[in-house]
Amino acid sequence: MTNTSLQSKLPDTGTSIFTVMSALATEYGAVNLGQGFPDFPMSAELTALVNKAMQDGFNQYAPMQGYLPLREALAQKAADLYHASIDPATQITITPGGTYAIYTALTTLLRPGDEVIVFEPAYDSYIPNIVVNGAVPVLINLAFPDYSIDWTLVRQKITPRTRMIMLNSPHNPTGSVLREQDMIALQSIAEEFNLYVHSDEVYEHLIFDGLAHQSVLRYPKLLQRAFVSFSFGKTYHCTGWKLGYSISSPALMAEFRKVHQFNCFSCHTPSQVALAEFLQNRDAYLSLGAEMQAKRDYFQSLMQQETIFTALPSYGSYFQCYQYERISDEADTALVQRMTKEYKVAAIPVSAFYQTGLDNKVIRFCFSKKKDTIDRAIERLAKIR
Repeated sequence: MTNTSLQSKLPDTGTSIFTVMSALATEYGAVNLGQGFPDFPMSAELTALVNKAMQDGFNQYAPMQGYLPLREALAQKAADLYHASIDPATQITITPGGTYAIYTALTTLLRPGDEVIVFEPAYDSYIPNIVVNGAVPVLINLAFPDYSIDWTLVRQKITPRTRMIMLNSPHNPTGSVLREQDMIALQSIAEEFNLYVHSDEVYEHLIFDGLAHQSVLRYPKLLQRAFVSFSFGKTYHCTGWKLGYSISSPALMAEFRKVHQFNCFSCHTPSQVALAEFLQNRDAYLSLGAEMQAKRDYFQSLMQQETIFTALPSYGSYFQCYQYERISDEADTALVQRMTKEYKVAAIPVSAFYQTGLDNKVIRFCFSKKKDTIDRAIERLAKIR
């Protein structure tokens, strides 16, 4: 008889908190400020360009690396924004989403037994991506409450098995951002210990208060040993398109493409053709930070006026974290479930972004919503005392 038992590659991985809370929000008819996606329309111009691309016959496979005019537009964008010299032929690959780009980069570099430094709270795909490749996550808590990196502690955690450092800025779930001094420290450590870097920059344009996004693309020496992942879905409010891209050095990207070509191979062609044209409108992405900051400011102002939650700073992304010390001392997971059931507003407990379940009594709200959605949510949250 054939042995059909299977040893899981991810034995500690269950249903994500996003699935759990979204299902609970649906069950109780709650305003869902948990999962990170907009509920307002994306650009009608961009959707029209996709339709035009289909009608113009762009309906077959795109090249494995991605539609060349799109890669050329992205190289120009990197030059304009970050003064980076990127070869579209050898350094950019279009992927089915930013999370796919992250997984492929890690699969390209990691070997069993390698160690990867991960800062927590962390986006939930990082650690499963590391573990499924046989590597070992080495966890470092971001300093609470500003969620900054202690680079002295990073040095202490490095061993002969350390292969990579994972970065994310603007940061999900906290909205913190890396500063120039962080990048200088990172570059010094990466060079000294010969480490690779993965930089998750899917929220690159959603950055607030006049701050400059510290992309790895600004640092040529760092880029030689890094993969940088981006998302069209986050940039253009079309998360369901699942389109992103990866940028790296030519040598690393050649290895990335070896993995990519036997997995996805290529991505939705009409969307790529449309994006190549839409990227010529620089204002469409340069205005995003101000637009999203206006939503953050509106949400934060109402929360301060109407509720007794305490805001933590958000300098980027779709998210802002809030403490609830004036409401309850219950666990963050218990609070968000009670909020969803009793007050009909869903949020995400930040403890879900820690492998240890560390509970600092902080929950995350997504403010990338219509004004009406925010108003309805605040009206309900104001009743929590």
